[in-house]
Order: sequence, then C-alpha cells, then structure tokens
Amino acid sequence: MGARLVLVARDPARGEAALARLSACGPGLTHSIHYADLSDLAAMKRVGAEIAAAEPRIDVLVNNAGGLFASRQVTRDGLERTFAVNHLAYFVLTHLLRDRLIAAAPARVVNTASDAHVREKLDFDDLQFAHGYRFRAAYGRSKLANILFTRELARRLAGTGVTANCLHPGFIATGLGQSDNRWLGFMVRLAMALRAEPAEKGAEIIVYLASSPEVVGVTGEYFCDCRPISPSADAQSDDDARRLWLESERLAGLSQKCQKQTWKATPTIRSPEQGHST
Repeated sequence: MGARLVLVARDPARGEAALARLSACGPGLTHSIHYADLSDLAAMKRVGAEIAAAEPRIDVLVNNAGGLFASRQVTRDGLERTFAVNHLAYFVLTHLLRDRLIAAAPARVVNTASDAHVREKLDFDDLQFAHGYRFRAAYGRSKLANILFTRELARRLAGTGVTANCLHPGFIATGLGQSDNRWLGFMVRLAMALRAEPAEKGAEIIVYLASSPEVVGVTGEYFCDCRPISPSADAQSDDDARRLWLESERLAGLSQKCQKQTWKATPTIRSPEQGHST
C-alpha cells in the first residue's frame, strides 16, 4: 500500500533481517528501525522520544509487543514483566507519539489485545501479581488492560481526529511464550503446531484497522475477524478504564498535570508531505 514502516525491535540481528525483507517488498520507502527492550520504562521513553524526534507525523501507531512468561519476573522498575511489556509499553509510547498522530489526523491507533481477556478481572490492589502469580491470568489481565486502555484512549482523543481500536488476532503461530521456560515453550509450540494459524492471518485484521475506509471514524471498539464485537463485561467498564489510566500514568511517572495539558484536543493541519509513517 506504500506505507513506510518504523519498527521497534530488541534483537539487532532479527531487526535488520526484518528491515531487509521490508526494503525488498517496498523499495525506496526508507523504512527504519529503533531498538529497545519494551519491558524497561527508560527504554520505552527513550525510543518514544527518538521516534517523535525523527517523525514529524505518524498516520498509524500499531502497538503489538507482547510476552508470556512462565514465572513472575520483575523489571528494574519493580513492574511485573507481562504488565510492563503488554500494557505499559502501549501506554507510554502512545503518550509520547500523541502529537505526531494528531499532526497526521485523520490518524489511527491499533492495539493488539486478545480473547484471553475473557473471564479475567483487574485486581487494582495487585496489578503486579505479587501474590499468587499465574501466567495465564497475568497474560489475560494484560489483554484486558489493552481493551480498557483503548476505551479510555478513544475517549481522551475525541475531537483530535485520531481514532483508537483494539483487536483479537486469533491464535497465531509466533514466538510468544517460547523463550524463558522449556516446559512452557514446549507446550506453546505443540499447541501452535496443532491449532495456530500463520502470522499473515493474524496480520490481516491489523492491516484492516490500519488502512480500511470501512473503519474511518470508528473508535473505542474491539474487533475480531475484521468486525466489531463486544468484549467481556469487565472490558466495558468506564470506571476501570479511567482507574487503569491514572494508575498507569503514576507507574510510568507521567504527572496528571502533564497528562491534562498533553491530551487536550488541539487544531490540526494535514501535512502536504508525501508518504505515510506507520
């Protein structure tokens, strides 16, 4: 479609290989890549600032990083790693790139969630799973957080020309859950070999939400198979969405005063520059 892609990766070798494939598919589009471990708050903020400095406008922000960890791991910021990667990285990067999205309005934010959120409920007294860690619950609650974040983000972006939606990609064959525990890695690989669909299938709905004219102006929705569906009742709680936003802001060190100023709707001018950044 002619989109120029700006990627975030952890591993330079894999990142450069992905960049080479993109360049072969879309020559002349000057795709670029930044490196950061999105479980680390300082790295989230650094890479967000780097992208904001390099890109005057962003047409689509796709938040897709995710992890599944067999045992509880705590980052140097004192955060449970699933929560840090799967939710807080979305929150921080979106905050730091907000002005670049508004500069490209109409623009879109696309958040990868999952139907793993069903039957989960956020425990605001223990968001970091300090008591009774269970990897399925940690993952499911992080995906619930993705939906609640999308809901509150859409509300706060009203009037800016930027929409926010999230999605369930399906059960897709990726490297999720296969790097930190041999038993979990074996079980995940077995399940994927038996039931998972290829990565291209999971990407279809992301591309749809990033580009389709059918979702122009649609915001705050949860999609599956390229159509909006209702998430769980807990995922539709406006009170929980607002509470999660405030707690995420506190954990990320983003002051409420800064947030109120930054998230205020502002007039936008469509840039005449050619090309789109995703």
